[in-house]
Amino acid sequence: MNHKSKKRIKEAKRSARPELKDSFDWVKHGYYENFDVSHSSVKDNVERVEACDISVEDFIEKYEKPYKPVVLINLQVGWAANEKWTLDRLKRKYRNQKFKCGEDNDGYSVKMKMKYYIEYIETTRDDSPLYIFDSSFGEHPKRKKLLEDYEVPKFFRDDLFHFAGEKRRPPYRWFVMGPPRSGTGIHIDPLGTSAWNALVQGHKRWCLFPTNTPRELIKVTREEGGNQQDEAITWFKVIYPRTQSPTWPGDYKAVEILQKPGETVFVPGS
Repeated sequence: MNHKSKKRIKEAKRSARPELKDSFDWVKHGYYENFDVSHSSVKDNVERVEACDISVEDFIEKYEKPYKPVVLINLQVGWAANEKWTLDRLKRKYRNQKFKCGEDNDGYSVKMKMKYYIEYIETTRDDSPLYIFDSSFGEHPKRKKLLEDYEVPKFFRDDLFHFAGEKRRPPYRWFVMGPPRSGTGIHIDPLGTSAWNALVQGHKRWCLFPTNTPRELIKVTREEGGNQQDEAITWFKVIYPRTQSPTWPGDYKAVEILQKPGETVFVPGS
């Protein structure tokens, strides 16, 4: 990695995570070496359905109305993204385009050029690496080409927010990309909306809890998490083992998912 790449990556990391004071803070837990990310360690207990075997009406009755998570298989057949969204091709096509990989303390987006971000994910040993979570790609003259690579599945085309107009509606689509150990901490969707998440490359691990699960049961405290309190990997290290204990309340058991390439997760609203 050349000097300029290192400099740009360091600047982004400092802006996105100012609570981590130096390079040691980013790796002090040694999760690159000691956190098990093998697929065999994940207890997958979600229902899966072939997309071609269920109608929109049945999907609404069986999953949307009862707020039941489900994984839809073969919903992405024919998407250009299946061929185009590889590291090599993304690096070539969007090389100098900036994508959001965090926010600073004032709420402003922290962005990194794709060429630097891919260098970062190919080499990082950070405990909880930065990941791209970009909701503005669809409004950008060059990045909006990503919209041509997929289509909204038939199950999710009803969209009440479109009545607000494109300028007034809240963010509603994201391009997400990250290396092992990256991810979003435990949270409730701010607007309580349902979501669909289609995975093109790699694997993604999920834990979904009933909406009435007490916050204190599943949130990492400051004492437990320190300055990595809100990171996904901290949650899996601190809270997840408790959810596997025989004493964990049966009413608050998680739906666990190991999402594979080509699978689409339906996450019901709260």
